Amino acid sequence: MEFLMDPSIWVGLLTLVVLEIVLGIDNLVFIAILADKLPPKQRDKARIIGLSLALIMRLGLLSLISWMVKLTTPLFSIAQFSFSGRDLILLVGGLFLLFKATTELHERLEGHDEQGTQNRGYASFWSVVAQIVVLDAVFSLDAVITAVGMVNNLAVMMTAVVIAMGVMLLASKSLTRFVNNHPTVVVLCLSFLLMIGLSLIAEGFGFHIPKGYLYAAIGFSILIELFNQIARRNFLKSQSNRPMRERTAEAIQRLMGGKRQNQNEDEPAGDVLPAGETFAEEERHMITGVLTLASRTLRSVMTPRTEISWVDCEKSPAEIRSQLLDTPHSLFPICRHSLDDVIGVVRAKDLLVALENGENIVAFAEKTPPIVVPETMDVINLLAVLRKAKGRLVVVSNEFGVIQGLVTPLDVLEAIAGEFPDEDETPDVIADGESWIAKGGTDLHLLQQVLDVNTLVSPDDDFASLAGFLLSKSGQMPVTGEVIEMASLRFEILDVSEYRIERVRISRIKSEDGWEQGQ
Repeated sequence: MEFLMDPSIWVGLLTLVVLEIVLGIDNLVFIAILADKLPPKQRDKARIIGLSLALIMRLGLLSLISWMVKLTTPLFSIAQFSFSGRDLILLVGGLFLLFKATTELHERLEGHDEQGTQNRGYASFWSVVAQIVVLDAVFSLDAVITAVGMVNNLAVMMTAVVIAMGVMLLASKSLTRFVNNHPTVVVLCLSFLLMIGLSLIAEGFGFHIPKGYLYAAIGFSILIELFNQIARRNFLKSQSNRPMRERTAEAIQRLMGGKRQNQNEDEPAGDVLPAGETFAEEERHMITGVLTLASRTLRSVMTPRTEISWVDCEKSPAEIRSQLLDTPHSLFPICRHSLDDVIGVVRAKDLLVALENGENIVAFAEKTPPIVVPETMDVINLLAVLRKAKGRLVVVSNEFGVIQGLVTPLDVLEAIAGEFPDEDETPDVIADGESWIAKGGTDLHLLQQVLDVNTLVSPDDDFASLAGFLLSKSGQMPVTGEVIEMASLRFEILDVSEYRIERVRISRIKSEDGWEQGQ
């Protein structure tokens, strides 16, 4: 029993058990296919009988080959190499392992379907058992040759085979599921087969490779794979904690060839559609708008307070009529002296008719009171409010009751499909040669789409416009002509009025070799 005190025996036994289990995975896959042809009540019985008979066959084959490899008398010589019965078995076994591992690796790396179609009809019980035994006899050859190549002790080989077959009998379903979920483990073990096959061929030619080298390489590889599985598990765990909508949005953006949020400029954009199946520019713009809609605030889509056209009910009917005719808007808030005192929201044509009929403006406006929502509401929930508004605008207020802006269905549509400027408006962003002229109030989401960048919007920021972005980065009110450079963009302040940034010229920063940074 002294051999039991040898650490190399235990290392070899443990390694051989692991390899025998992995080499039996193919058996389990095919057994699962064949057993599936039987009624559900007979499947486990067929699996147990088939693997038990296969164990007896594998032990007999192992005893035969183990005896044959002891034949060391040279049979013939080629050049300086002489070959005995043992050498021939090792050479044939090594070539078989190389062939087996190479073909399996090829199928797995090429993504071929290993199982094929399954026959769902019920078959004879003993015919299925017979097929299981025949298939296992074929797959047992590489397992037996691997055992001979790994360990020189027949008792250790048989013990490893018995343990491996017992594990497969107890956990055949779990092992099959594990392999399907961890294909890299199978690839790693097939790589072990390549190494063992090469060592058998070397042994056949008389070059002895110490088993310690094989154990060290296998142990190191298993350790690295363990780290890989832990990293993969942690990655999947962190991904599962992210909202499903966010992950879906990123997947669709990768299909469009775009970058995910907070992705570096030098990182690959991800999967893109094949040529001829790409989205048109307008389609990409609209899809991106839809995917980012839920993360946008009301401030990013509303018309700000400074741009609201409202009617003071204290003015004369002539002044009100003139204002309505000079402004292209169709809806107006009716207020008393200040925008913060909103009486109602009316249509311009209805108000003109009321003025012609001499109706009281306050009484007329009170018939359609304003719909007020807090500025903290997200755009998705705003859609339900806009449906109930039936075409009217929605007023946005802060916690102190100060009007911050207003939102119409057109504002939401512009957030998705881009700008639709009125007759008295100019687009927020205008191309000017190799640069762009943008208003200070330009929405950052729109600016990102126009510039094809992803570095302007952050979920942690409390601003939604270009002016807010520049004020946050500079820390003070910039002056006309001041230049602010960030990442790959250059912002030149063109106009500043009082406490507002009116216009900004945006251009890409070019490196010394003439290429634009970030490309």
